[in-house]
Amino acid sequence: MAVHTSTESSPFTKKNKPCPFVAATVDGIDYKDLETLRQFVTERGKILPRRITGVSYYYQKVLKKAIKRARHMALLPFASDE
Repeated sequence: MAVHTSTESSPFTKKNKPCPFVAATVDGIDYKDLETLRQFVTERGKILPRRITGVSYYYQKVLKKAIKRARHMALLPFASDE
């Protein structure tokens, strides 16, 4: 039985991605900034999760609120037309 040590790399280890908002020192996320919001939404209209985008917990909450606000203002669609 093999025991993994911390120096060995497992295929299941989580690789931390840097938060794009922290790296760019963004003050806030605006619901009118559609180019930024579309990067975090799939073609079908779903919000991408943190584990895929690498966004921090705080900015994911702010991003979620901005996307939902843009949807209610009819700037972003709720779902695709497929």
